[in-house]
Amino acid sequence: MNSMNGYFVAAAVIAFVVGLVHSVFGEILVFGRMRQRGFIPTNGGNVLGEGHVRILWATWHIVTVFGWCIGAVLWRLALPSAAQVLTGYEAPSFAIAALAASILVFVGTKARHPGWAGLLAIAVCAWLGGT
Repeated sequence: MNSMNGYFVAAAVIAFVVGLVHSVFGEILVFGRMRQRGFIPTNGGNVLGEGHVRILWATWHIVTVFGWCIGAVLWRLALPSAAQVLTGYEAPSFAIAALAASILVFVGTKARHPGWAGLLAIAVCAWLGGT
């Protein structure tokens, strides 16, 4: 009996955790200050209008949803039966996307935001899982 691909399992778990942390801390550290009333934040101060704040909030959480989707696919790839359907395209695609995201966060925040490390871990695990 084949066992699950540990690299894909690790990448999937990290993707789920990074997504959860992203949304929770975003609500606490970013959107908590922008929320005047109701569930969706609307106060962008002198810089952002209400519509901009709303789409920023939605986009923030879309990143989490897509991260969880990638985590679910990586989990599926970890299953022994996935070897029968892999084309060789999936793991490198996820690895390159996570690496690019890691670089963006690293450069954009001057390495002050820890998200780059989680994204890099996903990239490495996805790459190794596909080899």
